[in-house]
Amino acid sequence: MKIDRLIGILSLLLQKDMVTAPELAEEFEVSRRTINRDIEALSKAGIPIQTLQGAGGGISIMEGYRMDRTILTSKDMQMILAGLRSLDSVSGSSYYGQLMEKIQSGSSEYISGRDSILIDLSSWYKGSLAPKIETIQDAIENRRLLKFMYYAPSGESERTIEPYYIIYKWAGWYVYGWCLKRNDFRLFKLNRMDRVLKTDDSFICRNVPAPDLSAEMAFPRNIILKALFDPDMKWRLVEEFGPDCYEVREDGRLLLVRDYSDMENLTMWMLTFGDKVEVLEPVEVRERLKSMADNMIKMYGGEKNGKN
Repeated sequence: MKIDRLIGILSLLLQKDMVTAPELAEEFEVSRRTINRDIEALSKAGIPIQTLQGAGGGISIMEGYRMDRTILTSKDMQMILAGLRSLDSVSGSSYYGQLMEKIQSGSSEYISGRDSILIDLSSWYKGSLAPKIETIQDAIENRRLLKFMYYAPSGESERTIEPYYIIYKWAGWYVYGWCLKRNDFRLFKLNRMDRVLKTDDSFICRNVPAPDLSAEMAFPRNIILKALFDPDMKWRLVEEFGPDCYEVREDGRLLLVRDYSDMENLTMWMLTFGDKVEVLEPVEVRERLKSMADNMIKMYGGEKNGKN
């Protein structure tokens, strides 16, 4: 993508006193004409670039206005490369890996030691996730409507949206856009999307507000959970809510009081603890768990097969 190439070109100009257009064209695998347009774009963005013709000439950042290259320390470069590496974990190609190599070239004085931060954003669904992200990115860049089947707790439906942002939040990937079905902005989880298709229908970009990604907005918490957990479930509570989330009762069990956003998800979460938890409130969750336990006894207790 152009923005990535511009970042790469600027990085090289900050690292070297001078480079030539043919060198940049070879480095980024584009034509010299494309490089000339990129240099013009950087100049319009306020980067003081100068070009010298003839033998010994080339492209450089104007002397006296050059940023101190030590502004990008070894740690800074490590953070940049860690970010690019994380994007490669969900891309359908090795594009960002190639971009890393280009930025790293000639940067040994800024990058030392082994990588200390490794980020993988792919989740368990890398095989299906990368193509979705690629399709959505293409639709956003080319202003094309996006169609898909969406699976939600309320049921499944076909959706068509104007896509504006791909978002990584709450340990998952989402697309934010204007939903033609709801006539409003919506956030859709990629793992719940199927048959994602970029259409040939274009749209005019709206005045898009920044998405409100606060947990309270996306997951309004209006359910109060009170539950007692066996002591050997402490590690799970700490993992999810931190070491100060519970109160130790006289019998050794751990009292958790938390607000929650969805009754169905709360019930399913309680089931993952088996007989290691007793739900005190809400009563509806207690009743659901009892009903599900009764049904499981019937299913696995042998009555269905005529056994005693």
